[in-house]
Formats: sequence, C-alpha cells, structure tokens
Amino acid sequence: MSSFTSPLWVTPLENGRDWRLIRSFTYHLGSKASRCLVKAPRHFVTDFASIPRFFWFLPDWGTYNKAPVIHDVLYSSKKIMDKPITRKQADDIFLEAMLIDFRNHKQGKLVAYLEYLAVRIFGWLAW
Repeated sequence: MSSFTSPLWVTPLENGRDWRLIRSFTYHLGSKASRCLVKAPRHFVTDFASIPRFFWFLPDWGTYNKAPVIHDVLYSSKKIMDKPITRKQADDIFLEAMLIDFRNHKQGKLVAYLEYLAVRIFGWLAW
C-alpha cells in the first residue's frame, strides 16, 4: 500500500485561498517501500482541491488533504523524480493517494472516485 511519510504542516496565506507548506512531505507510489517518490517541498503553495461549482458537495479541505497537495505538486512540475509524466498519470496518482487519505472515511471510495472524475473532466484547465 502507498503511503505518506509525515503529517501535513501548512499555514494560510493572506489571500484566504492558498496555503504554504511549513514542512516538506513525501508520498511513496505503489507501496511504503517504493523508491518512486513524489516530494511536496517546503514552501510549496497549494489551494488544496480546486473543485468546480458542480462538485462543491465534495470535501475540498480538512482531514483528507494530502492527496490534493501531491496532485498540485505533480501538476506544477509535470514530473516524478525528474521524469516527465502525463496528466493521466498525475490524476491516477491522485486517485491512489486519495484512496490512502480516505481509507478511514465512511464514504471514502465514493468521494475519491468522484474527485478523480472531476480532475479527469476539468483538470486540463490547470494542466
């Protein structure tokens, strides 16, 4: 099972919409022992989940918030460990990470797949 390496530490920015990472954290793709990593660097700025109005019933921030940061990192760099990736790969990693984030959420799988659908439909706008 994939894993996150540490808690998410952020501070709000003055615009009231974006957040800055106080500490970096890493996501291991595929399994805890994976050497394929996505690192969210210290000082990275995220808006967590940029959810279109149609999907506002989905959670955009809260307990389940590491996956959107990883997704933002992938969309901004378009790379994993200096190797180029496609938008589909970034979105698939987002789904994998959400399933980890949401594993203890009552409707976690449903929410994860709905948010994945949202990024597959609208993600091209940010890519």
